[in-house]
Amino acid sequence: MNNEKLIIISLGGSIIIPEEIDYIFLKKFKDFIIEKVNSGYKFIIVTGGGKIARKYNNAVLKVNENIIDYDLDMIGIYATKLNAILIKTIFGKYSYEEILENPNIKIETDKPIIVASGWKPGASSDLDAVIIAENYGSSNIINLSNISYVYDKDPREYDDASKLKNITWEDYRKIIPEEWVAGFSSPFDPVASKKAQELDIKVTILNGRNVENLENFISNQNFEGTIISNN
Repeated sequence: MNNEKLIIISLGGSIIIPEEIDYIFLKKFKDFIIEKVNSGYKFIIVTGGGKIARKYNNAVLKVNENIIDYDLDMIGIYATKLNAILIKTIFGKYSYEEILENPNIKIETDKPIIVASGWKPGASSDLDAVIIAENYGSSNIINLSNISYVYDKDPREYDDASKLKNITWEDYRKIIPEEWVAGFSSPFDPVASKKAQELDIKVTILNGRNVENLENFISNQNFEGTIISNN
């Protein structure tokens, strides 16, 4: 797999399993990706843990409040692996047969889709997407989650929060926490953001449920979302 027409997607667990497995979304997503594959595109899809990871972590904390972040992160990583197997399986023959666990490994395959999971504690699977982008020579990542834009402050807490169409990494990192905490949720995690800034990788935040909007972005049409970059 080379980087010609290669698209790297960080697929949030929150849209794979919001409460139950969202098979309606998965069917739309599958059909869209395969349509693009048939047009010559290739994909590396990195799955997050999302709500299923947080449910496990919350359950553990109710039983053992002294659990360390490393163990909470490991639970989250295994949630990403389960989601990765789900995504790989829905693509069947189009997907490389193994889950990419170590983002530093470059897979040589004729398969048009590679599915990756989380790897190590200390960050979300967003970081794995950044490392994969570096490894495959790509300067762009699409982040699909359950939000349509990055805001200048948390819209759940502030009625006057403003959506941002474009923001620099420097400014974005000012509005998110500096450190990673297990179970933390943000449009793009702090550790991954720092590395993306260093590598000059552009990340576009899109609402993953809006497949038509994803098509607009890939086709260079007007889209709803936020671009985070160095300029």
